[in-house]
Amino acid sequence: MKFRSCVWALSVGGTLGFVPSLVQRSTTTTSLQSMTKGGSSDGEDRRAFLTKTGVSGASAALAGITTAAGLTSQPQPAEAAYQMWEPVPLPFEDTLYDISFENPDHGYLVGARGAFAETTDGGKTWLARSFTNLDPEEEVTYRFQICSFKDGEGWVLGKPTLMLHTKDNGKSWERIPLSPKLPGEPTSILSLGPGKAEMTTSSGAVYVTENAGRNWKAQVKETIDATLNRISSSGVSGASYFTGSIVNQVRDDLGAYLAVSSRGNFFLTWEPGLDFWIPHNRGTPRRIQNMGFVEGDIKKGLWMTLNGGKLLVSKDSPDLTADTFEFKEADVKTGGYGITDVAWRNKDEVWAVGGSNTMYVSFDGGNKFSFDKSANNIPGNLYNVKFFKEFNNAGWALGSNGLLLKYVG
Repeated sequence: MKFRSCVWALSVGGTLGFVPSLVQRSTTTTSLQSMTKGGSSDGEDRRAFLTKTGVSGASAALAGITTAAGLTSQPQPAEAAYQMWEPVPLPFEDTLYDISFENPDHGYLVGARGAFAETTDGGKTWLARSFTNLDPEEEVTYRFQICSFKDGEGWVLGKPTLMLHTKDNGKSWERIPLSPKLPGEPTSILSLGPGKAEMTTSSGAVYVTENAGRNWKAQVKETIDATLNRISSSGVSGASYFTGSIVNQVRDDLGAYLAVSSRGNFFLTWEPGLDFWIPHNRGTPRRIQNMGFVEGDIKKGLWMTLNGGKLLVSKDSPDLTADTFEFKEADVKTGGYGITDVAWRNKDEVWAVGGSNTMYVSFDGGNKFSFDKSANNIPGNLYNVKFFKEFNNAGWALGSNGLLLKYVG
């Protein structure tokens, strides 16, 4: 696929800056092909064979991460107080990474080994989908990690780097070429409506497009490593002479971002209008596992999970210019099982998920948690929990082995 790109570089404070790469692109449009049990496509047979004969490399890698964090494959021996989620059957058993809804009924689910499914009944049933322009052998090599939909327009991001875009509710898709000079690898994509999207990279770049990916405009003037090396006297532990990448990038409802260094020794924040990211000390000797926003708003505080199953929550209205935030440890008895994700359903109800499919719920805003047994007897690990405020707070939890849980209250 041919495309031309131009990248302008500028010097900011003696470091290499970056501005948007201008991409003139040609796109390949494709339609979705459904995969049913009665089908006879090679892609379906290959997926069925792979599902029966082994665990994907992506799933194995995630399992290794959770094991290193102190997670095991056995349920936690704790008395269950609640059971507020129920499993939803899927047409595959691959690790799930993300879920998104275009409206209360229509949504998509993505995962490892090209796992891609669609629902039109609010998530009660899911139909496996396949891209007709991807060879079955090629498709199963992709890990579809991010999907995002709004107003009939959607984006899917995968690894090895692959970006797909639809303008018609997923009926047809086009492949979006990206410049090889892009700083870092794409890590997230968010649909903002017709023609509009926001993309981030592993180097801390934030780009916005208003013409469906033909051009991208940079929102940050320099990469994270350039910023940290420039401010080597900042006092942020581990920030000086920083190399590598950032992980766990998350966005709040108003466009602010939070990212954790790949070594888990500090974190960074960025808000629209700032020229660069601001680094912060973690304030603890334990390694950061994941971070996010309280109620999806950076102004309401942050949460942080650490090695050993620790969960910390910061106070309201944190000082984003401070080197260290004031965190308070939540009362959650994990027995050392790592917590992989946390989400606020509302001001009071908070959910945390982790290794061995453990789930915890708080009804006091994240101060004290109780155990939930919804997935206690299902082997695997949970990696993601999401609530869709715009769709009556519908909740979903995603994990390994094709585990999808729906919140039933």
